[in-house]
Amino acid sequence: MGRFFGFLFFLVIVLGAAAGGAWFYGQHVYTQPGPENAGGAPRSVMIESGSNVPKIADKLKAAGAITDDFPFRMAVRVTDTGPRLKAGEYAIASGASLKDIVQQLVEGRVVLHAVTAPEGLTSAQIVRIVGEEKVLSGDLPEVAPAEGVLLPDTYMVQRGETRAAVLDRMVKAQQNLVAELWPTRQDGLPFKTQQEAIILASIVEKETGNASERPEVAAVFVNRLRRGMRLESDPTIIYGITKGEPLGRTIRSSELDRDDGYNTYKIDGLPPTPICNPGADAIRAVLNPPVSKALFFVGDGKGGHVFAETYSEHQKNVALYWKIRNANAAAGVNTPAVKPK
Repeated sequence: MGRFFGFLFFLVIVLGAAAGGAWFYGQHVYTQPGPENAGGAPRSVMIESGSNVPKIADKLKAAGAITDDFPFRMAVRVTDTGPRLKAGEYAIASGASLKDIVQQLVEGRVVLHAVTAPEGLTSAQIVRIVGEEKVLSGDLPEVAPAEGVLLPDTYMVQRGETRAAVLDRMVKAQQNLVAELWPTRQDGLPFKTQQEAIILASIVEKETGNASERPEVAAVFVNRLRRGMRLESDPTIIYGITKGEPLGRTIRSSELDRDDGYNTYKIDGLPPTPICNPGADAIRAVLNPPVSKALFFVGDGKGGHVFAETYSEHQKNVALYWKIRNANAAAGVNTPAVKPK
């Protein structure tokens, strides 16, 4: 009997040692560096939605991220992470261990691509950008977003994300921004609704490409609205002609006199819709313009504007602008045509 128990004790020791050795070996396999890639570049692996563990293992092996699919499948089984592996496009680092790869797939650390909608574009123009983005999938919505409801920004997207979903993100981003800013707007603004704020912000956006000038431009238009003055904004004329597409020429005198509902030389107050999708800075500027008495602005001949409180001061600025423009023309330097406001 003593020999029997001795044998059992010996067997337990041997099995325990074997189990311990297997565990340490498994840990070694799980944590040791994986295959190195030439130049240290990551390996791109696309895991489609609905892929099971063997299919994921095949994809990783085909990309060279692992040398054998069996250790990966066993690692997933032992860690019980199979149901948590996420689909998407992955950049697997050169030399990544099985542990690194499993964690990356569980956490869904996918490759993100930038889709940029610049400030001042119309909804139709932004829809075209989204439609041409090759990392996105799906059709564009049958009905394009209304003018001015998208928030221009750079959006990080996953490969395969739908175009409709990205446009929805842009709509929600503007809604969230306005919901945040509206309660803190300045008292006494000459507009009552969020839609009117976006309309004015779209005009501010199109009047200057210089972000630092947007608050002062917003102040001029707010001051004009308070006094019952017409905005007299050239971009509103262009929108009435082209719906925001480039005009490609200077505005004709006949177009200055055209009353299409958008020409703020002819209408009082704001046009009926935004003329573009304003960025966050333009929206902030309109909701909280700086204290200013300026009512006029004109190009400074250097890409910016100069502002004036009185018409006589403004006329001097206009004369200076034309002097600079004519001097530039004589020197063969192009000066953007900017009409006085």
